[in-house]
Order: sequence, then structure tokens, then C-alpha cells
Amino acid sequence: MAEPVQTLGASAARQLANTTKTAAQYEIITPRWLVHLLQWLPVEAGVYRVNKVKNPADVKTACTVRESGELPDSFVDYEEHPREYVLNAVSTKLNISTRVSDLFSSPHDQIKEQLRLTIETIKEHQESELINNPDYGLLANVADSQIVHPLTGAPTPDDLDELLTKVWKEPAFFLAHPLAIAAFGRECTRRGVPPPTVSLFGAQFITWRGIPLIPSDKVPVADGKSKILLIRVGEKRQGVVGLFQPGLPGEQNPGLSVRFMGINEYAIASYLISLYCSLAILTDDAVAVLEDVEVNKFHDYPDSYK
Repeated sequence: MAEPVQTLGASAARQLANTTKTAAQYEIITPRWLVHLLQWLPVEAGVYRVNKVKNPADVKTACTVRESGELPDSFVDYEEHPREYVLNAVSTKLNISTRVSDLFSSPHDQIKEQLRLTIETIKEHQESELINNPDYGLLANVADSQIVHPLTGAPTPDDLDELLTKVWKEPAFFLAHPLAIAAFGRECTRRGVPPPTVSLFGAQFITWRGIPLIPSDKVPVADGKSKILLIRVGEKRQGVVGLFQPGLPGEQNPGLSVRFMGINEYAIASYLISLYCSLAILTDDAVAVLEDVEVNKFHDYPDSYK
């Protein structure tokens, strides 16, 4: 025989209770450190030209000259056909039913949430393009002389030192997939030289020779292998710079525009979201890459390490 009900049940009581709701959680969002660490330059008309010197070895100088001595003749020539970078657009059209946005926008505004999540997706694609774009991306524009291969497969301190010989003029940071950074950490542990850490943007990063290893899941990993880049940044340092278009209609952030496109006959509101950007490597020695880095190599450590 069932016992008599003596109190209001929890399931029934919940019908009168408010549920606290989070905004939509989006797992693909990353810190996008590369975007934060680059210097960003406004491009007035969507085109950025990189002028280089053509004949640095032909510029002659004299240390001391006697009264009758002649000064060497020199001039600095420029490339006649410098490279120009045209800004690319990462764009999409967001559609949302006006009925949905009218009826279901409390406590979270549906239009704002849809725009926020779409913009986050575009920004993730932006960082991926900065690294992987076949035209202007970092990996596609590393000079052959700046490519290094690991000594043993896994990334060792010796390999990162070799990168430093390629980008020795004020290097800013290493850029690698988290798996490659973990592989480097294992090699340091194996050698008994655990890398120190540094705090940037309120987060901790391991370093080598005082230079932080910045993680990005946009650096490709394939067949257990990845890459590690070393980058110098800034226009004054003749490094790597990001490019954006300022003053866009509907500008939300530098280079990012949101424009209302209207409501169609089906009561669907549309928004055009565009992010205009590119990247330029000002001199060849601003970037070097360690190719074919094995990320799945593990070791049996001595008992003193356990």
C-alpha cells in the first residue's frame, strides 16, 4: 500500500520556480593569443605594399680616408615589383526569424547571442587564416632558408636553439600546437631542464631562453607531426604585422563590421558580418619554422622524476 503524500514534491514545485540560464557556451572559442600578440596596422585602401632593398651588399663604405683618397660610390636600390597584400574578408550572413527574436529574448537577447557566437566563429577562422592561408599565412611564407628540421623527431631544446639562430634579432615568441608544446616539455623533463614559466595576459606560459611558447590549436597536426614557429613582431623591428581595414560601416571592432541587411518576405532578418584582415612578413628573417615535429613521443623517466 502506497504511503500518503505529505508534502509538495520537488518536480511539481519546479513548475513555479525560475531556472537560472547561462548564455550559450561555445567550445570552439580559444584565447587567440596570436591575434593579441601581433602589431596591427590600419590599411587605408585595403592594400599594403612591402618595399625592400635590392642590393644591400653593394653599399660600400670606407672607415678612414686620407686627404687624397676617394670615397666609394654607393646607392641603395629598391625592388621594382614589391609585394602587395590585399585584405581578405572572412564573412557570413546571419539569418534569424523575427518571431524567434521577438518572443524568446528573455533573459538573453537572441539577436545579440546569435551575433556574439557568429563573431566568435569568424574570429577563430581569422586566426586560422593568419597561420594557414595559402596566400598570406605564416606557414606559406616562411623562406626556405628559415626552415629547420628536428634532430631526433621530437622537439628538443637544441631544436629551439636552432630556431633562435634563424630569428635572433629580437624574437618575440614561439607559436605551436598545445601537443607540440607538451612534447617539448617532455624533452626538457627528460634532460632535467624544466623550462621556466612567464605570466602574460593573466595566463602562464612555459619559456625557452626567456621566450614564451604560445599555444594555438590552429597550427596543424597531421600523422602525429606538427610545426613550431619562432616570430619577431612589429613594423619597427621589421617583423610580422597584422593588417586591418579601419573605419568600416557598422564597425564593431577593428576590421570587424556588422551590417543589417533587412527583413525578407518570410520575416527573416539578415545581418552581414565581415572581418577584413591580412598578415605581412616584412623580412625573411622575421619567421622561422621547425618542421616535422613528432608530438607523440614519450619516455620512461627515472624514479627521481616520478
